[in-house]
Amino acid sequence: MQLINKILFVIFSLFVVQPSMAEDFKNSVSSSQPVSIGATYTIHSTVLDQNRRITIRLPDVYSTRSRDTFPLIVMVDGGPSQDFPHIAGLLQYADLNHTLLPVILVGVETIDRQYEMTPPAQDPRYDELFERRGGAAQFRAYIREDVLPWIETNYRISDDRTLIGESLGGLFVIDTLLSEPDLFKKYAAISPSLWWDDLAIAKSAKQSLGSLKRGDRKLYVTMGNEGWKMQEGLDVLLESLRDISPRKLSWIYTDRRNSEEHGSIYNPSALDAFRHFYTAPFRVGAARSTFYMFEGGIAPKISRRADRSLRRTCSAKTAHRTTFEEINADPVEWNSVCVLVKTGPAATETNIR
Repeated sequence: MQLINKILFVIFSLFVVQPSMAEDFKNSVSSSQPVSIGATYTIHSTVLDQNRRITIRLPDVYSTRSRDTFPLIVMVDGGPSQDFPHIAGLLQYADLNHTLLPVILVGVETIDRQYEMTPPAQDPRYDELFERRGGAAQFRAYIREDVLPWIETNYRISDDRTLIGESLGGLFVIDTLLSEPDLFKKYAAISPSLWWDDLAIAKSAKQSLGSLKRGDRKLYVTMGNEGWKMQEGLDVLLESLRDISPRKLSWIYTDRRNSEEHGSIYNPSALDAFRHFYTAPFRVGAARSTFYMFEGGIAPKISRRADRSLRRTCSAKTAHRTTFEEINADPVEWNSVCVLVKTGPAATETNIR
């Protein structure tokens, strides 16, 4: 009988007590506050003769390092309802764990994406499928003449500037590199739609890359499990890249056909591109003061390499470029050394030595 009474009491509590508790909890909650990941501005474009939106995320240290300039990442399809929020999230996380250098992210919103991201196409069959196309040069002029000057006026940016885009946005990135290579220093093309106009951009790459002058440029390109003309266009581009001197263009290719598809590729690939371009240095292992990390509470004697490293501030200029494999082979030698290690997957192919 006692067991039955306990069961009935529990059931009664679920239907009678719980709503009362829920009401009390509801009344105790304060008003909600929005979470900010950036700020959207409307600027007037002299090129497009209309008002357009850009969205900006500043690194956490922007206000405290008031004399510093910061690298700039410009992202197409970067509206607040497009790709800006999830890419901004990658950089917010990097601000927390200090794995990337602090950068300014600017999302450039597209309105007529099919028109704004594509170069002209000669194939007459496109007339029915793609009624509006071929506006990439005008959109690029908008970035050059309106967006970049506005950012330069209002924010402290360095000359280290990256352009990133995915799919048709990736096509726009490659098109920009080939047609106006000095507009940015770094280019990240995620699953670029090089099928466009029967691979026209990919086929033009050999001549365009061959005429490049010496410069500090980098290209990161990757492709998921796309197949067909997508992969074929990338293969044509890679053939041209293999003949390019790193003094003209350093490039990295990561093959993701066995790990990602078109809908899943952007986030991991954007993070990987940022790691190639903006990896932050760090000191290996544990500080000597953290006695609990060492056997018997006694830190091993630091190596000569570590002693020299500790005499200098850890920065990209003073860091040793190495790998986790090398560090793990001799952890005592590397403990406390300032290093620069690119995390994430290794490049499938690159001309960087």
